[in-house]
Amino acid sequence: MIRLFAALPVPIEIGKSLLPLQKGLPGASWRPLENFHITLRFFGDVSHDLATELDREIAEIPVRPIELALRGCGSFGKREPRAVWARVVDNPALSDLAGACERAARRLGLPAEKRPYRPHVTLAYCHGTTPGEAGEFEARNIGFSAGPWMSDRFHLYSSHLGRGPSRYVAEADYPMV
Repeated sequence: MIRLFAALPVPIEIGKSLLPLQKGLPGASWRPLENFHITLRFFGDVSHDLATELDREIAEIPVRPIELALRGCGSFGKREPRAVWARVVDNPALSDLAGACERAARRLGLPAEKRPYRPHVTLAYCHGTTPGEAGEFEARNIGFSAGPWMSDRFHLYSSHLGRGPSRYVAEADYPMV
């Protein structure tokens, strides 16, 4: 089994602009620079055979480079915040690409994603953070802005859990042309 997700990498210079946001939030487990990405679809644990089929399906998705930008911050989990993130500015091409990844997963029999697609860059996972603390973090970073930049590729990443932050490995690269 291999744990997979499709995502766009965040350029180093954009990632570095996120690092100053990573402070002043009790219970935050901050993500390292090398883990910043914009998830298109999380596939979960799949067999190696299914991973090969998924790679073939995703490689067939036609997509042009996408202009992206970040504006402000948000959180997931209103009663008990579980993550804080930088917001990706709405972009129909990005939503279309995420939808194509979702359809590829469904064609291979993976269950449908139940949550609506909300593109973001995870800054931290939260443990015991209160809604008020998450709200203060969002308010403090409401004026954050980074980009725009052109994204010209996305990846199929494997996720390796262990002590400390997860380790992500780009297993396949999909150029946008």
